[in-house]
Amino acid sequence: ALHQADQIFALGAQLPARVRDAVAAPQVRLAVGIGDGLSKLVVQQLLQPVLDVPQLRLLCHEDEFDRLLADLALHRLDVVLSDRPASANPNLRLYSHPLGSSPLGWYAPERWLAQARENFPHNLAELPVLLPTSHAAVRARIDHWFERHNVRPRIVGEFEDSALLSTFGASGLGVFPAPERMRETLGQRYGSHWFADCGGVQEHFYAIGTERKVQHPLVQKLLAAG
Repeated sequence: ALHQADQIFALGAQLPARVRDAVAAPQVRLAVGIGDGLSKLVVQQLLQPVLDVPQLRLLCHEDEFDRLLADLALHRLDVVLSDRPASANPNLRLYSHPLGSSPLGWYAPERWLAQARENFPHNLAELPVLLPTSHAAVRARIDHWFERHNVRPRIVGEFEDSALLSTFGASGLGVFPAPERMRETLGQRYGSHWFADCGGVQEHFYAIGTERKVQHPLVQKLLAAG
């Protein structure tokens, strides 16, 4: 009881200072859940419309898709960004708002670029290939693309985090697929070069919320830009 009383008094002592800080510097808070299958290089682009909002306090939390939806339903998050829509669940009452999509392309570091351009896509059976894991919704579409072209890729690495995948690809570990909309970023930041498209495979982006008609002004900005 004494220990709990000490904690209560300590919190009470902090309260006036926190109230003063809140009044002195009002902030606009946006708590965003980021699905573990979503391309992290795309997240900054998706959030770009709100990044210039004055006094923004952006909270980003990455987790497994189902956990994020549970936190959203409990109003711990304002929105979830994901590569898939929420499945129908009458108990959660979640709404998926499309934010667009991007075709997938194939990228290679300088080390593999010349070889990657020869006899594509059959050369993927010989080149080292890096892929997202099944956490990413696009992985099933990539696997179907391999089947359609009768290619058995030489997979040397699978990554849940797309930024980590791009980093290892840039280091020379192998060639990899990524959204076309990130072509400039991958070239400038990672030194990875686009060399082919992925034949109609697309990655989709969604903002998932608890309202059919979104009320949060920053989430409205995200949807309008999408």
